[in-house]
Amino acid sequence: MLYAIVAYFLWGILPVYWKALKMVPAYELLCHRMVWSLIFLLTILILKRDLSWLGRAFKDRRIYSMFTATAFILSANWFTYIWAVNAGFIVEASLGYFINPLFYVLLGVIFLREKLRPVQWVAIVIAAIGVLYLTLQYGSFPWIALTLALTFGLYGLMRKQAPLNSLQGLSLEMIVLFLPASFFLFYFEAKHTGSFGHLPFDKNMLLLMAGVVTALPLLFFAAGARLIRLTTLGLLQYLAPTLQFLTGVVVYKEPFTTTRFVGFLIIWISLAIFTAESLVELRKRRKYRIIQGTNGVFH
Repeated sequence: MLYAIVAYFLWGILPVYWKALKMVPAYELLCHRMVWSLIFLLTILILKRDLSWLGRAFKDRRIYSMFTATAFILSANWFTYIWAVNAGFIVEASLGYFINPLFYVLLGVIFLREKLRPVQWVAIVIAAIGVLYLTLQYGSFPWIALTLALTFGLYGLMRKQAPLNSLQGLSLEMIVLFLPASFFLFYFEAKHTGSFGHLPFDKNMLLLMAGVVTALPLLFFAAGARLIRLTTLGLLQYLAPTLQFLTGVVVYKEPFTTTRFVGFLIIWISLAIFTAESLVELRKRRKYRIIQGTNGVFH
């Protein structure tokens, strides 16, 4: 449980890291994140002696194509998030990760033909009302939140069906993105617009550590996910957007008007309903399995 808490905590305070590099354009930060992530991940794979899967991944067209697609979906998510943080939209970015569980459910219905229970439909409808309210009352469509939710939802859906584990999968994605990211970094340097090496020492170190910041929470998350129940993991996932939300409002004083509060409240209510229903349903299934197991013993 501590592993999972550390992972979500690190994701929750990530805006502080990107804010410290706000002088670097979002697209350049994205490239640095890709390059240094690969170096860090390959170091871990070498230490673990876990490189044998690479040959199979490159030879299997299905695996390589799948992770090429997830790599570009992930890059769209990262770019949107970094841009949103440094443009002063941390609160709206947090909204994207609040509604992400509901997007997972909708994508499951659309692509995996999963069936929703009535209360789940109620939760999704209420969330849609919240988004519509924010759009009409606040005067702008919450595209940042919905882009983050959609890209991360699609990423999760595709990775759910992928044959590689989280460390291997992220490494392959960074391998796919390494060449274009490196090309652009060299291009920026040739045009004398690059940031690395031209910033104060502490800022250069932050750029170098972008890979660690990216991969470390994932490693903690993977360790925690193997050791605790899915229910606990599901409840803990709200820790990250809550911390992001508080960071935006309390630390960076982003505006949070009554109108925004009402919109967020509607969505929080939908999440409360969704989570409570999921817990009740899980408890029913667990109880049913225990009864079935007991009957099996007596029979």
